[in-house]
Amino acid sequence: MPSLLADVKTLLSDLVDRYKSRVDYLAIRLEESDGTDILLRGEKIETLSQGISIGGQIRAAYKGGWGFASFNHLGNLAQRIEEAITQARLVGEEETLLAPIKAVQAICQVPVTGTDPRNIPLADKKALTEHYAGILRSVHPKITTTSVRYGDSAQRIILVTSEGTILEQSWVDMEMRFAATARDGSTVQTGRETTGSRKAYEDLTTLDSQVRSAAERAVTALSLPPVKGNTYTVVIDPILSGLFVHEAFGHLSEADMAYENPDLLEVMTLGRAFGPKDLQIFDGAAPEGHRGSYFYDDEGTPATTTQLIKDGVLVGRLHSRETAGKLGEEATGNARCLNYHYPPLVRMTNTWIQPGNTPVKDLFSDIKEGVYARNWLGGMTNGEMFTFSAGEAWMIRNGELQEPVRDVTLSGNVFSTLADIEAIGDDFYWDESGGCGKGGQSGLAVGCAGPSLRIRNVVVGGEAAE
Repeated sequence: MPSLLADVKTLLSDLVDRYKSRVDYLAIRLEESDGTDILLRGEKIETLSQGISIGGQIRAAYKGGWGFASFNHLGNLAQRIEEAITQARLVGEEETLLAPIKAVQAICQVPVTGTDPRNIPLADKKALTEHYAGILRSVHPKITTTSVRYGDSAQRIILVTSEGTILEQSWVDMEMRFAATARDGSTVQTGRETTGSRKAYEDLTTLDSQVRSAAERAVTALSLPPVKGNTYTVVIDPILSGLFVHEAFGHLSEADMAYENPDLLEVMTLGRAFGPKDLQIFDGAAPEGHRGSYFYDDEGTPATTTQLIKDGVLVGRLHSRETAGKLGEEATGNARCLNYHYPPLVRMTNTWIQPGNTPVKDLFSDIKEGVYARNWLGGMTNGEMFTFSAGEAWMIRNGELQEPVRDVTLSGNVFSTLADIEAIGDDFYWDESGGCGKGGQSGLAVGCAGPSLRIRNVVVGGEAAE
């Protein structure tokens, strides 16, 4: 295998050298992926598959225009390179602006600290999904629908560019998703849990209590009163704050969103105040051990940690080499693609809000009537507007947690919501359940984290107030 890899690298390097004079930039990314996918609905296996895919992509830039071609066979690689170059030369009419990076020649592997899922028999993975499905069904007779999904993927890429980069990088990613739906007459409630890891198969084998909790929440919610829709002071837990920073703010920090939208670029002006003085927001693949962690992005830019908000002020954004070049800023190592079928886009990696100094119990003090929301069921964003559904919620009355409620949705404008943060908790939690979607590339592994937050003036949807 080492000699085969060396031969492949030599082939790719020779082809890049042959064609690079015809364009401003040329890159070939070869990928090998080995994965498992299991989906169990109720007691029926709907998907049970293992497979290996090998393919690659060519990206060519000429006078600001890009050409892209994917391939599955090395035998017709020269033809695919010709196609990518032809595309780039047809559309290029300005200037290719790529932020400079140092060429790298390296072999790196995101470390697996426990058992590699490739060493686990398919029968054992199937048995694990059946075990968790059994837990979901056993919680209560009112559980009517359950689903358990298991997935793992081991990817190895080789990247060769016209600037001299020859990079080999590999990683393993795992994820499990659980859902249980309970029904009582016309009332239907669902509990969900998702978890993932890039470290060890064992991270997926000790989830009994987490899985059971999802089903219990669904059953319990059947008899809870809906929240009265209103504007409240809200306390959200670290999982919801991680979701909020990723979905509502993180996507707006992706620089391709800004340079393609002059109005958004004006709103996201560096130096503009967005939140309280103690608000710090970061994104980066450099922190080790998370699902968005790696050594180099899909353009060969080293992983970094980028501070997006410092002391409440916007100080950074996320870049590919092109967006950084067009905006006169530095590449941040955030160009990522889901697989070889897609070109790299500006994507988040691990995104988090730094913990503050307020003890969590003090976040509730002085709230006459509010809502405490934990975990998530789902959510959506549209530009700067967001709506999230909480997995669990309680009313806060006179600074104390009171009755649990259901059907809690939180919505608002991200910029107003950041400005309305009243206090930042001293707790912190990493949520490794993220699968991010953008530009048709869904399920890209990311990490999210944050502390508990207290936010005023949050629109909470539920049953209309009388």
